[in-house]
Amino acid sequence: MKRICIMRVAGTNRDYDTHEILSYLGAASEVVHMNEFIRGRKSLLDYDAFIFPGGFSYGDRIRSGAIWAKQLIYKLSSDFRKIADEGRPILGICNGMQVVVEAGLIPGLRGISEYPEAAMGVNASSKFECRWVYLKNFSRGNCLFTKNIPRGAVMRVPVAHGEGRFLLPKEEENELLRTLDRNDQVVFRYCDEDGGVAEGNYPMNPNGAFSDIAGVCNPDGNVLAFMPHAEDACFSHQHPDWTRKGLKGEMAGILIFKSLLSHLK
Repeated sequence: MKRICIMRVAGTNRDYDTHEILSYLGAASEVVHMNEFIRGRKSLLDYDAFIFPGGFSYGDRIRSGAIWAKQLIYKLSSDFRKIADEGRPILGICNGMQVVVEAGLIPGLRGISEYPEAAMGVNASSKFECRWVYLKNFSRGNCLFTKNIPRGAVMRVPVAHGEGRFLLPKEEENELLRTLDRNDQVVFRYCDEDGGVAEGNYPMNPNGAFSDIAGVCNPDGNVLAFMPHAEDACFSHQHPDWTRKGLKGEMAGILIFKSLLSHLK
C-alpha cells in the first residue's frame, strides 16, 4: 500500500484532522515530525505522497511558512529536491500552501529556489479571515488532486488564515497569469454560490488574492497549493447548514483526498 506522509512542525495544528480523513478512506498515512527527517530517523524517500497541513508553523515568525520552507530547502535539500523531481504528489493546505510557495514548488516555473516566484501576502482586509467560501474548479485535467472533481464544479469550504493572499510579481503578474492559465495551473478560484468568479470582491474573495486564486498547481500537476481547509469540509456535520438543509454523508472537500488516492492506486 502506498504511504502518505503528513508532515508537522512546531505550530502545526491540522495534522491529525488530515490523518483522520485519510484513515476513513483506508489510506496508509502517518504524521511525522520534521525533526525525524532532519535527524535521519526517517527518510522522505520512503513515502509516496506528502501533505503539509494547516496551522501556524513556528508561530508564523518572519512570514507564514517561510521558516519551514527554508528548513526543507537547506536541511533536507537532496531528498526534498528528489521527491519533487520524481513527481511524487505534494499537497499544501493553508499554512502548507504558504510552505510550498515559499519553497518554490508553486508556481514551479523555475523549480525549487530560495527566491520564490510568488508570495502569500497579508489579507487585504488586514485581519484574520475565518469564514465559509465558494470555490470553482478551473482545472482542465492537469492537476491530479482534481481527478474526482468535475471541471466547473462549485465547492463550499472554510478558510481560516491571516496571510492567504496569493500574489505574483507586480511587474509581470499578467504575463505570468497567462502562463499559468496556458499550463492549466490555476486550479481553484473564489466564486459565488452559482460559480460566478468573485472578481476580487470581498468577502467572496476573502483575502484579495490575485485573479481570485484559491488553489494553484505546478506545471506537472503533482503539487497543489490550496488555501481553504479541505479537511474541514469532508462530512455533512462539518457544514454550517447541515441541520437547516438536512445534509448527510460526505461533502466536496473529501474529493481532493479521494483524487490523491485514485492517483496513487
